[in-house]
Amino acid sequence: MDYKSSGVDVEAGRAFVNQIKQCVEATHQSEVIGGLGGFGGAIKIPKGVSSPVLIAATDGVGTKLELAQDYQSHFGVGVDLVAMCLNDVITSGAKPLLFLDYMAMGVLAPDAMKEVIKGIAHACKICDCALLGGETAEMPGFYPSGRYDLAGFCVGVVDEKNLINGHKIKKNHQIIAIASSGVHSNGFSLVREILKKNGLNNQSFIDKNYPSLIEILLQPTFLYYPLIKDLLNANVSIDGMAHITGGGLPENLPRSIPNGLKAYIDSKSWNIPSIFSQLQEMGGVPVSDMWNTFNMGVGFCLFVPSDNVDQILTICKKNQLDSWLLGEVVESSSHDQEPILGITN
Repeated sequence: MDYKSSGVDVEAGRAFVNQIKQCVEATHQSEVIGGLGGFGGAIKIPKGVSSPVLIAATDGVGTKLELAQDYQSHFGVGVDLVAMCLNDVITSGAKPLLFLDYMAMGVLAPDAMKEVIKGIAHACKICDCALLGGETAEMPGFYPSGRYDLAGFCVGVVDEKNLINGHKIKKNHQIIAIASSGVHSNGFSLVREILKKNGLNNQSFIDKNYPSLIEILLQPTFLYYPLIKDLLNANVSIDGMAHITGGGLPENLPRSIPNGLKAYIDSKSWNIPSIFSQLQEMGGVPVSDMWNTFNMGVGFCLFVPSDNVDQILTICKKNQLDSWLLGEVVESSSHDQEPILGITN
C-alpha cells in the first residue's frame, strides 16, 4: 500500500498549488515578504501605524456550502469565506492585512478548488488584503467524495488611537443601515429545510423577471471594506460598527453598544427584500425566528453622532450602496440590550 492508494494524491496536491500560485500572489502588496509555498507567510505592518493593534477573526461559510456544491457555485463561496471574516475585522476600524484559508475534502477536485481560490483571491484583491497562504487537506473516508469544507482566518491592523470599539456610543447616537446583498451566509440550515420541504431547485423562481431562487440564495456576502475605507478617509465620526451575521439584528447590534444602552429600530424604515418573506411563507417560520436568524436585508450598521448622518449617507450613495437611517441608541432600563423593533417618531 502507499499514500495514493489510500486516497491521498500528493503529486496532485503539489500541482494544485502551482496552478493557484499566480492567482494568490496577485493579492500580495509591498508589505508581503516572499511568495507562496513556505511554512508560513510573512508580512510587515504597513508604514504610518505608530501603535499597531492587530484585529483577528475566523469563520466559515456554514451549510451554504452544501447548497453551493449542489449547484457548482464554488467561486461565490470563496467570496463568502473572505467576507464572513473580513467584515468582522473592519468593525474595529482596521485595515485588512492578511487572509489564510483552509480547505478540507475527501478527494482533491482541482477544478472546483481553483474556483474557490479565485473567489477568495478576488475578494482579497477588492479589499487590499494579502492572501498570504493556506492549507489544502485531503481526508478520504472522513469527507464524502465530491464534498469539501472551508474555513478562513483574517488579520487586520489599526492604529490604537483610531480603534473603534463602541465605548464612545451614547444616547441619541444614530444607527445607519447598509443593505445586504441577500441572505449572505447565515441561516442556511433553515433555508435548506425550506427548500427540501417545498421541493424547490434551480428551476424554481420567485418571479420570472428575476434570477432563480437558488441564484438569489447563493449571492455572495457583500464586502463592506471599500465603503468603510472611504468613510474613514473622509474623517467622519463612526463610534461603532456591527456586521449583521447569525442571530440577525437582535444578536449583533448589542455587541457594539455599551451597557445601559440599546438600539431602537424603526422596522418600517426599509422594505425587507422579498426573499425573506418568501422563505417565511414557504417555511411557516415565526416572525421572531426570522429576525433572529436572518439579516432581513441589513448587512452592516454604523453608530454615528447625528451631525454625521447626511455626509455618511452621501458617501454610501457614491459607493452605489443602499443605506438609510435605521434607528437610534436609547437608554436601557435594565441589562437587557436586545434591540426594540418598532416605529420611531
